Amino acid sequence: MPIADNLIAFTLAATLLTLTPGLDTALILRTATVEGRKQGMRAALGINAGCLLWGAAVAFGLGALIAVSELAYNILKYCGAGYLAWLGINMLLRPRQALAPAGAQGQRVANWFLKGMMGNLLNPKVGIFYVSFLPQFIPQGQPLVAWTFGLVGIHVLLGLLWAMILIAATQPLAGLLRRDKVIQWMDRATGLVFVLFAARLALGRR
Repeated sequence: MPIADNLIAFTLAATLLTLTPGLDTALILRTATVEGRKQGMRAALGINAGCLLWGAAVAFGLGALIAVSELAYNILKYCGAGYLAWLGINMLLRPRQALAPAGAQGQRVANWFLKGMMGNLLNPKVGIFYVSFLPQFIPQGQPLVAWTFGLVGIHVLLGLLWAMILIAATQPLAGLLRRDKVIQWMDRATGLVFVLFAARLALGRR
Protein backbone atom coordinates (compact mmCIF):
# COMPACT_ATOMS: atom_id res chain seq x y z
CA MET A 1 0.00 0.00 0.00
CA PRO A 2 1.47 3.44 -0.94
CA ILE A 3 2.53 5.72 1.89
CA ALA A 4 -0.26 8.24 1.18
CA ASP A 5 -2.86 5.45 1.31
CA ASN A 6 -1.46 4.28 4.66
CA LEU A 7 -1.76 7.77 6.11
CA ILE A 8 -5.30 8.26 4.80
CA ALA A 9 -6.43 4.85 6.10
CA PHE A 10 -4.90 5.49 9.52
CA THR A 11 -6.42 8.99 9.72
CA LEU A 12 -9.89 7.61 8.97
CA ALA A 13 -9.52 4.80 11.51
CA ALA A 14 -8.11 7.15 14.17
CA THR A 15 -10.95 9.63 13.52
CA LEU A 16 -13.55 6.95 14.19
CA LEU A 17 -11.69 5.94 17.35
CA THR A 18 -11.51 9.56 18.53
CA LEU A 19 -15.21 10.19 17.95
CA THR A 20 -16.27 7.08 19.89
CA PRO A 21 -17.56 8.28 23.30
CA GLY A 22 -15.50 7.11 26.25
CA LEU A 23 -13.78 8.15 29.45
CA ASP A 24 -11.78 10.93 27.79
CA THR A 25 -14.93 12.48 26.32
CA ALA A 26 -16.67 12.38 29.69
CA LEU A 27 -13.72 14.03 31.44
CA ILE A 28 -13.37 16.82 28.87
CA LEU A 29 -17.11 17.58 28.79
CA ARG A 30 -17.43 17.64 32.55
CA THR A 31 -14.33 19.78 33.12
CA ALA A 32 -15.15 22.29 30.37
CA THR A 33 -18.78 22.61 31.42
CA VAL A 34 -18.21 23.00 35.15
CA GLU A 35 -14.83 24.75 35.27
CA GLY A 36 -14.52 26.51 31.95
CA ARG A 37 -12.81 26.30 28.59
CA LYS A 38 -9.22 26.61 29.83
CA GLN A 39 -9.58 23.84 32.39
CA GLY A 40 -11.24 21.56 29.85
CA MET A 41 -8.36 22.19 27.45
CA ARG A 42 -5.82 21.36 30.15
CA ALA A 43 -7.59 18.06 30.78
CA ALA A 44 -7.48 17.39 27.02
CA LEU A 45 -3.77 18.24 26.89
CA GLY A 46 -3.13 15.83 29.75
CA ILE A 47 -5.02 13.05 27.97
CA ASN A 48 -3.06 13.59 24.78
CA ALA A 49 0.23 13.84 26.66
CA GLY A 50 -0.59 10.34 27.90
CA CYS A 51 -1.06 9.23 24.29
CA LEU A 52 2.35 10.67 23.36
CA LEU A 53 4.02 8.86 26.25
CA TRP A 54 2.34 5.59 25.26
CA GLY A 55 3.52 6.20 21.70
CA ALA A 56 7.07 6.62 22.96
CA ALA A 57 6.76 3.42 25.00
CA VAL A 58 5.54 1.50 21.96
CA ALA A 59 8.22 2.99 19.70
CA PHE A 60 11.00 1.91 22.04
CA GLY A 61 9.60 -1.52 22.88
CA LEU A 62 8.02 -1.03 26.29
CA GLY A 63 4.53 -1.38 24.87
CA ALA A 64 5.47 -4.81 23.53
CA LEU A 65 6.39 -5.85 27.08
CA ILE A 66 2.91 -4.92 28.28
CA ALA A 67 1.47 -6.86 25.37
CA VAL A 68 3.33 -10.11 26.12
CA SER A 69 3.75 -10.00 29.91
CA GLU A 70 0.63 -11.01 31.83
CA LEU A 71 2.14 -9.76 35.09
CA ALA A 72 3.09 -6.33 33.72
CA TYR A 73 -0.30 -5.98 32.07
CA ASN A 74 -2.19 -6.90 35.25
CA ILE A 75 -0.12 -4.61 37.47
CA LEU A 76 -0.79 -1.65 35.22
CA LYS A 77 -4.44 -2.64 34.76
CA TYR A 78 -5.20 -2.81 38.48
CA CYS A 79 -3.28 0.39 39.20
CA GLY A 80 -5.32 2.13 36.51
CA ALA A 81 -8.60 0.68 37.77
CA GLY A 82 -7.75 1.73 41.33
CA TYR A 83 -6.89 5.26 40.22
CA LEU A 84 -10.11 5.66 38.22
CA ALA A 85 -12.16 4.21 41.09
CA TRP A 86 -10.52 6.64 43.53
CA LEU A 87 -11.35 9.62 41.29
CA GLY A 88 -14.90 8.40 40.73
CA ILE A 89 -15.68 7.62 44.38
CA ASN A 90 -14.41 11.04 45.43
CA MET A 91 -16.74 12.70 42.92
CA LEU A 92 -19.67 10.54 44.01
CA LEU A 93 -19.21 11.03 47.75
CA ARG A 94 -17.88 14.58 47.76
CA PRO A 95 -19.33 16.50 44.82
CA ARG A 96 -18.55 20.17 44.92
CA GLN A 97 -21.23 22.51 46.14
CA ALA A 98 -20.04 25.33 43.88
CA LEU A 99 -17.13 26.43 41.72
CA ALA A 100 -13.81 26.98 43.45
CA PRO A 101 -12.82 30.59 44.15
CA ALA A 102 -10.34 32.29 41.86
CA GLY A 103 -7.51 31.85 44.34
CA ALA A 104 -7.66 28.07 43.94
CA GLN A 105 -7.14 28.13 40.20
CA GLY A 106 -3.40 27.35 40.27
CA GLN A 107 -3.93 24.13 42.16
CA ARG A 108 -6.78 23.02 39.92
CA VAL A 109 -4.87 23.69 36.68
CA ALA A 110 -2.13 21.23 37.63
CA ASN A 111 -4.63 18.65 38.86
CA TRP A 112 -6.69 18.40 35.67
CA PHE A 113 -3.66 18.04 33.42
CA LEU A 114 -2.28 15.29 35.66
CA LYS A 115 -5.64 13.55 36.03
CA GLY A 116 -6.08 13.45 32.27
CA MET A 117 -2.56 12.16 31.71
CA MET A 118 -2.57 9.59 34.51
CA GLY A 119 -5.96 8.21 33.54
CA ASN A 120 -4.52 7.51 30.09
CA LEU A 121 -1.12 6.21 31.21
CA LEU A 122 -2.61 3.77 33.71
CA ASN A 123 -4.84 2.15 31.10
CA PRO A 124 -2.80 -0.70 29.56
CA LYS A 125 -5.40 -1.13 26.82
CA VAL A 126 -4.09 2.09 25.25
CA GLY A 127 -0.65 0.49 25.00
CA ILE A 128 -2.09 -2.78 23.68
CA PHE A 129 -4.12 -0.84 21.13
CA TYR A 130 -1.07 1.03 19.88
CA VAL A 131 1.04 -2.17 19.74
CA SER A 132 -1.60 -4.03 17.72
CA PHE A 133 -3.02 -1.14 15.68
CA LEU A 134 -0.12 1.06 14.60
CA PRO A 135 2.01 -1.60 12.82
CA GLN A 136 -0.79 -2.19 10.32
CA PHE A 137 -0.22 1.30 8.93
CA ILE A 138 3.59 1.37 8.88
CA PRO A 139 4.87 0.59 5.36
CA GLN A 140 7.37 -2.22 5.11
CA GLY A 141 10.95 -1.01 5.23
CA GLN A 142 10.10 2.36 6.82
CA PRO A 143 11.73 3.45 10.13
CA LEU A 144 9.59 2.08 12.98
CA VAL A 145 10.28 4.80 15.56
CA ALA A 146 9.68 7.73 13.21
CA TRP A 147 6.47 6.25 11.82
CA THR A 148 5.17 5.32 15.27
CA PHE A 149 5.63 8.89 16.50
CA GLY A 150 4.15 10.24 13.29
CA LEU A 151 0.99 8.13 13.56
CA VAL A 152 0.60 8.88 17.25
CA GLY A 153 1.03 12.56 16.39
CA ILE A 154 -1.90 12.30 13.95
CA HIS A 155 -4.00 10.62 16.64
CA VAL A 156 -3.10 13.35 19.16
CA LEU A 157 -3.92 16.11 16.66
CA LEU A 158 -7.31 14.57 15.99
CA GLY A 159 -7.88 14.23 19.74
CA LEU A 160 -7.09 17.89 20.32
CA LEU A 161 -9.35 19.02 17.49
CA TRP A 162 -12.22 16.91 18.85
CA ALA A 163 -11.58 18.26 22.35
CA MET A 164 -11.82 21.82 21.03
CA ILE A 165 -15.17 21.00 19.38
CA LEU A 166 -16.49 19.43 22.59
CA ILE A 167 -15.32 22.37 24.67
CA ALA A 168 -16.85 24.90 22.28
CA ALA A 169 -20.15 22.99 22.36
CA THR A 170 -20.41 23.40 26.14
CA GLN A 171 -20.06 27.18 26.13
CA PRO A 172 -23.61 28.22 25.09
CA LEU A 173 -25.03 26.34 28.09
CA ALA A 174 -22.15 27.01 30.46
CA GLY A 175 -24.03 29.56 32.58
CA LEU A 176 -26.91 27.19 33.18
CA LEU A 177 -24.68 24.17 33.75
CA ARG A 178 -22.54 25.96 36.34
CA ARG A 179 -25.39 26.30 38.82
CA ASP A 180 -24.66 24.70 42.18
CA LYS A 181 -27.17 21.85 41.86
CA VAL A 182 -26.05 21.07 38.32
CA ILE A 183 -22.39 21.04 39.38
CA GLN A 184 -23.19 18.45 42.04
CA TRP A 185 -25.14 16.34 39.54
CA MET A 186 -22.36 16.49 36.95
CA ASP A 187 -19.70 15.55 39.50
CA ARG A 188 -21.76 12.53 40.58
CA ALA A 189 -22.55 11.52 36.99
CA THR A 190 -18.89 11.76 35.98
CA GLY A 191 -17.87 9.90 39.14
CA LEU A 192 -20.26 7.08 38.24
CA VAL A 193 -18.77 6.91 34.72
CA PHE A 194 -15.27 6.68 36.23
CA VAL A 195 -16.29 3.88 38.61
CA LEU A 196 -17.94 1.93 35.78
CA PHE A 197 -14.84 2.29 33.61
CA ALA A 198 -12.69 1.20 36.55
CA ALA A 199 -14.79 -1.95 36.98
CA ARG A 200 -14.67 -2.64 33.27
CA LEU A 201 -10.90 -2.24 33.24
CA ALA A 202 -10.34 -4.40 36.33
CA LEU A 203 -12.70 -7.20 35.26
CA GLY A 204 -12.09 -7.09 31.53
CA ARG A 205 -9.75 -9.30 29.56
CA ARG A 206 -7.28 -8.28 26.91
